[in-house]
Amino acid sequence: MISAVDIAVGFLAGGQARRMGGQDKPFISVGGQTILDRQLAVTAQHSVRLINANGDLSRFSGYGLPVVADNIADWPGPLAGILACLDWLAETHPKCDLMLSCATDAPFIPSDLAARLLAERNAQGAVLAQARSSGRRHPVFGLWPVALRAELRSALLDDGIRKIDDFSNRFSVAIVEFSGEPDPFSNVNRPEDVTAAQAAFDR
Repeated sequence: MISAVDIAVGFLAGGQARRMGGQDKPFISVGGQTILDRQLAVTAQHSVRLINANGDLSRFSGYGLPVVADNIADWPGPLAGILACLDWLAETHPKCDLMLSCATDAPFIPSDLAARLLAERNAQGAVLAQARSSGRRHPVFGLWPVALRAELRSALLDDGIRKIDDFSNRFSVAIVEFSGEPDPFSNVNRPEDVTAAQAAFDR
């Protein structure tokens, strides 16, 4: 049976960050570390990790991780990033069955994220697993079978699906509640969110 450390991690950094003036959210510093550095630290136990990004991919070269761009045009959103990661895994790590997706705008993600999602997915016999906190689902933090990539590609290209919920609702989804202060999935979409995140570290 697969263990949590066998799950690949795909860091989704392919968005346009319009509300942050185009600033790369993974490189925003919170508590003296960039958000991406923080996420890398709490996922260090995973043997396979990769970054999905668009534009100049060389800006991630210092991380020593594979960087893959969307393979569907016109910025279709996080599902395209997930698909790009799943395609890369299928081609380069054919024995890898599951991937954890992480949006790179959340500085407080828990280190047991993959383990808890996997445990609940197994307990329910579900296809997918997603995080929830404070009663709100966070589908971009979830487990994805690599085997779903053909269906995901069809949903994007043939059905015009763009929202993660619209795709994941086609399958059984195990939901795992996380708690903590600050919220483990609070993100930085606006400059004021960065201020709030920094304040959480300064308390």
